[in-house]
Amino acid sequence: MIRKPVILTVLALLIGVVSAHASFQLNVTEHKLDNGLTILMMENHTAPVISYYTIYKVGSRNERRENSGVSHFFEHMMFNGAKKYGPKMFDQALESKGGNNNAYTSQNITAYYEDFPVEALELVLDLESDRMANLALLEEQVKSEAGVVSEERLVSSDNDNLGIMDEEMWATAFMAHSYEAPVIGWMGSIKNFNRADALEYFQTYYAPNNAVVAIVGDFDTQKTLALVKQYLGGLQSGPPPPVVPRYEPEQRGAKRVFLEREAEHEHIMRGYHIGDKDSPDLYPLEVIQFVLTTGESCRMNQTLVNDLQVALDQYGGFEWGFDPSLFYFYVAVTPGVKYQVAETAFDSVLADLTVNGPTAEELQKAKNSLTANFYKGYQTNNGTAHELARYKTLYGDWKALYSYVDRINAVTIEQVKEVMARYFIVKNSTTVTLVPEGGNQ
Repeated sequence: MIRKPVILTVLALLIGVVSAHASFQLNVTEHKLDNGLTILMMENHTAPVISYYTIYKVGSRNERRENSGVSHFFEHMMFNGAKKYGPKMFDQALESKGGNNNAYTSQNITAYYEDFPVEALELVLDLESDRMANLALLEEQVKSEAGVVSEERLVSSDNDNLGIMDEEMWATAFMAHSYEAPVIGWMGSIKNFNRADALEYFQTYYAPNNAVVAIVGDFDTQKTLALVKQYLGGLQSGPPPPVVPRYEPEQRGAKRVFLEREAEHEHIMRGYHIGDKDSPDLYPLEVIQFVLTTGESCRMNQTLVNDLQVALDQYGGFEWGFDPSLFYFYVAVTPGVKYQVAETAFDSVLADLTVNGPTAEELQKAKNSLTANFYKGYQTNNGTAHELARYKTLYGDWKALYSYVDRINAVTIEQVKEVMARYFIVKNSTTVTLVPEGGNQ
């Protein structure tokens, strides 16, 4: 008597999801200019605004030990002036037209974006063309900005316990692959940045043939394509970027790092090696991430924070990488509780999911939430432009995004158990523990 309406509600929701998925189509026009620049355009006339993304296929994985952090460094330098628009003029010109911008750097890609009124489209093309073709890399600017990044590193890594732990985890987990280096770079490398090295890196990785531009908003595709060709079509392509060595030896046993630093409580961070963006395990891992670490009712939060009260907070996740990467967890241990107690509880949560898998209810909740979050990403011009450019950069085809919902909804309980048993094992783990200075191991 009670379950019937629940079943009907679930069926209604599923029908709604299936119907929404069947009708989800993005009217994208794709062009490739002679210089290799890929352009994705999608009109959306809901409001007179436009989002413009440029994603370069470069991140910390492309760096060598002696220039670690240079991709993130260019996130700064790209706003330090070019031939036409001088230092700080990029922001000033865009903001004067009512626009705004930002950027981020990851291990795999670097993204720059602008949100602006339709009237500013030609200005944005001019700004982007100017810095892609003629970025000013004067020696004094390079040295000055290296100082700024050094300060940023001091704040976000050297003087931040979580930053230090994250850095130790990646550097310990990887022996050969460039994923071992922090995105912001090692301090010694940052202080040695110079114009010659920066110029070579810029000419290799920030050229049109290594970029994808996605434009979404209130514009006419043909007129905008003509403007794109006018401003970006004449830029010189660069040399083919070097292939990144993928080799990383199989981990032979559990690795541990023990840190003592000024802190109010103990911390645990742990990483497990996983596959790359093309791994068939990617979608079960998305479900695992949700079941274990997402929301108040996830297993880690429910067990460690609410039931046992051995942790203040927790999170976990992974990035879709070109190369095999890490799935990581963080646990903030409750003051007065030893990290060993929290770690035992943490391990028990992993063991239970490995042996028993998620419940049918948990699995369906994960699928519903991941599906909903996927569609939410396309509710705005900015989100749509980002996802179009990201999928094109990662997979070479933005239409790869259409498979996400189907592949998430195809995940089974048995697949989750198999993936848990494959990756979340002791010998595949790297654990970093941080205790307050004077604490006992």
